[in-house]
Amino acid sequence: MSSFRTEKDLLGEKQIPSENYFGIHTTRSAENFPLPVSTTKKTLIHALAKVKKACVIANSELDFVPEDIASAIAQACTEVTEGKFNNQFPTSSLQGGAGTSTNMNVNEVLANRALEILGKEKGDYETVHPLETVNLHQSTNDVYPTALKVAAIEQLRLLSENCAVLQQSLQNKEKEFAPIVKVGITELQEAIPLTLGVEFGAFADTIARDRWRSFKSEERLRLVNLGGTAIGTGLTAPKKYIFLVIEKLRNITGLNLSRGENCVDQTANNDIFIEVSGCLKALAANLMKIARDLRLLHMKKEISLPPRQAGSSIMPGKVNPVICETVIQTAIRIKANDMQITEAVSLGSLQINEFMPLIAESLLESLELLNTITIIFAKQIDGITANEDICRKTLEDSETLITALLPYIGYEKATNLLEEFHTTKDISLFDFLEQKLGPDVRKFFQPANLTSLGY
Repeated sequence: MSSFRTEKDLLGEKQIPSENYFGIHTTRSAENFPLPVSTTKKTLIHALAKVKKACVIANSELDFVPEDIASAIAQACTEVTEGKFNNQFPTSSLQGGAGTSTNMNVNEVLANRALEILGKEKGDYETVHPLETVNLHQSTNDVYPTALKVAAIEQLRLLSENCAVLQQSLQNKEKEFAPIVKVGITELQEAIPLTLGVEFGAFADTIARDRWRSFKSEERLRLVNLGGTAIGTGLTAPKKYIFLVIEKLRNITGLNLSRGENCVDQTANNDIFIEVSGCLKALAANLMKIARDLRLLHMKKEISLPPRQAGSSIMPGKVNPVICETVIQTAIRIKANDMQITEAVSLGSLQINEFMPLIAESLLESLELLNTITIIFAKQIDGITANEDICRKTLEDSETLITALLPYIGYEKATNLLEEFHTTKDISLFDFLEQKLGPDVRKFFQPANLTSLGY
């Protein structure tokens, strides 16, 4: 049977299993928020550990924390960042208190792991205290949003790389399909010709813009309020610490972070997360558009999507475009997250945003979803093949080809020729136009002429 240790807080005492690295604050959080949602994102937990490491190193250099204790806490921070204690963070992703439960969960795990490193018993808070040592000169209100920005920047850098992979997959198809001429579609009706390669090139260019947006979004997150403590004024934190801790965080993360000039603003107002989420929503919208277009092209049999799994429990041989459907659903989820972020940012009160946990969960979920789905989608696109014969036949059967003659015969005459063609039987449009306009008319319908810039 498990042994227990007794821990105490403002509300009283609790028995904590001795093997647990988290303590009374985390336990109360688990009891208060037993919601059927995921626990706090591990990317945020790991980023918080980096922030805590910067804080303890700064506090040690300024002689606020003894060197041996600071070293143990720093080692614990590194281990948490590496994921060694992921099972010790049970706090719900939705919680009251602007993220205090998650901050305390991290404080407790770091304190108890540091005690273990020092050869002490867990819960020996006279030696290392979650609040008085690990959380020294900090508030949830400065470490939590700072950690969220660190986690988001790291995910954005990965997203930029993954967008590059998806863009390259589309550009490869642009080159491969360059010679294949087909009919374009507007209003879900046949329009004028283009190449299948140009169609995929347009997809690639949209992702190129998203890649740039994700890269530029990092700049918007580099201003942090670490050192601002409760409301951004820095109350209870020494001035030397406030300037030093940012330097330490830059060194630990490798990110070009800086303290905001107005940390009261940085603490109270979180509109930057709406801005970043908007860029993610734009990528989601583009992914949805591309996935829907690929489904349509696959249905028209102009392309073939690589099969991924049997599509029906009742129809033998049926294969569905499941990857495209997953992309579409993922995009819907990201759009919903954007709405949640917008609403949560709007509902902040005066000097604090109480709803930071929802902002963090929504933003990091969107980033993690996009980082996964872009790679899945790139692999799907790599396997796409073109059905050139079907593209050619659809083109040759399309009456919209007569549009190529407008510079030479005008709109009205072209319309009259089409009306006359509709009264004929057993003759192709090409043969009909040749009879009416002469044999040279066919040169206007060569692929190079149909798809070149201008006439």
